[in-house]
Amino acid sequence: MQYALRFLGKGFELFKIQLVNLLLQIVTLGLYYPWAKANTLQYLYSHTTLQDHPFAFTGTGKQMFKGFIKAFILMAIIIALSIYITLTFDRVWGLLTLYLFLFLLMPLAIHGSYRYRMANTNWKGIRFGYTGDRQELIKLFFSGVLLTIITFGIYGPWFYMKLRTYIIENIRMGDAKFSYAGKGGEFFVMNLVGYILSIFTLGIYIFWWQRDIFRFFINNTRMHRNDQQVTFKATATAGGFFRLIVGNLLLVLFTLGLGLPWAITRSLRFVANNIAIEGNISLDELEQQQEEFTDATGDDMADLLDFGFII
Repeated sequence: MQYALRFLGKGFELFKIQLVNLLLQIVTLGLYYPWAKANTLQYLYSHTTLQDHPFAFTGTGKQMFKGFIKAFILMAIIIALSIYITLTFDRVWGLLTLYLFLFLLMPLAIHGSYRYRMANTNWKGIRFGYTGDRQELIKLFFSGVLLTIITFGIYGPWFYMKLRTYIIENIRMGDAKFSYAGKGGEFFVMNLVGYILSIFTLGIYIFWWQRDIFRFFINNTRMHRNDQQVTFKATATAGGFFRLIVGNLLLVLFTLGLGLPWAITRSLRFVANNIAIEGNISLDELEQQQEEFTDATGDDMADLLDFGFII
């Protein structure tokens, strides 16, 4: 059985949403941001379809506003502490304090962000979920960072694959679960080759490199339900990535940023059109098993720390 994944959003429609969002954020001195984010996500989700049925994002601006306030207060306390230590002791100690606390917040933000985002994603009423354990993720994160530092960055690909594997294998779609088989060694070699060839070709090989990364991420992902399975296969080409990346760059540059909504919709359409999904799971038989979760603090903290999803 083949499953059809599509993205039907339009650049102009997203532009209108983001324009209104921008104006309201200006009027409210930024306080409208959580509702702006919710509006954007609701549009993007509702225009992404699987088997002609749209996904839905059920998170609300009110939930995100509460999370934003909590995250903002926490960040303000950390910055105030850093300033106090700087004035009391030394600027170096102040900066170290700031970076240490921000570093400690990263795994918490990742965990909270996935719990909120997955719990508020559904398809035909079947809720997604993230079942990862916060303590396990913290241990995985800090041990990975430590090994990456000790090995002068060499362990980075292995760390990234372990983190990606942990997150994906704790994502659920109703009573179906995901798995990931990407290995750090393969990822390391692929990126090393991509980096070297991109240098020797003056950047031209970067489109093949992006194709290989996309294929690696998608082709190693599976979904399981009992003894049934769904496989994902990337069909993107280097030429496709060239048209996407160069086209988006020109769109944004020559419109002084106004073309960003078109770049976003082009990217999402490219991803959806270049993932072939096959398997024997009857999606209509998926059972609701995932719990509700409405605390958006982790998701807002991820925004403040300026990093997105691992996947």
